[in-house]
Amino acid sequence: MSTVLVVDDSATEMEIISSCLRKGGLTVITANDGTDAMTKISNQKPDVIILDVVLPGRSGFELCRDLKAEAGTSAIPVVMCSTKGSDMDKFWGKKQGADAYIAKPVDQEELVRTVKQLIKS
Repeated sequence: MSTVLVVDDSATEMEIISSCLRKGGLTVITANDGTDAMTKISNQKPDVIILDVVLPGRSGFELCRDLKAEAGTSAIPVVMCSTKGSDMDKFWGKKQGADAYIAKPVDQEELVRTVKQLIKS
């Protein structure tokens, strides 16, 4: 079974996204910030990472850029998932290396479909 790491500082958003992914047949691990996320990634490499943009400490954009720059994590697909859903935000997310960008509130079917497509590729 594929594993997805969900990084979001909102407990409500994390639960909505995690529940949606579990219903889609995926294993979910969670982190509240970038430091926690990096610890979880080093302990158990996920198949996909879902990142909020607004996080305490380091933004999701910074975290994505760092993950894509590291040889050990550069191949893990990253989905940016944020309330910041303007075309410029999406453009910036892709510039940081994100493989997909989904605006909140998430379309749950789109989220599961996007994650499963990224796992296959």
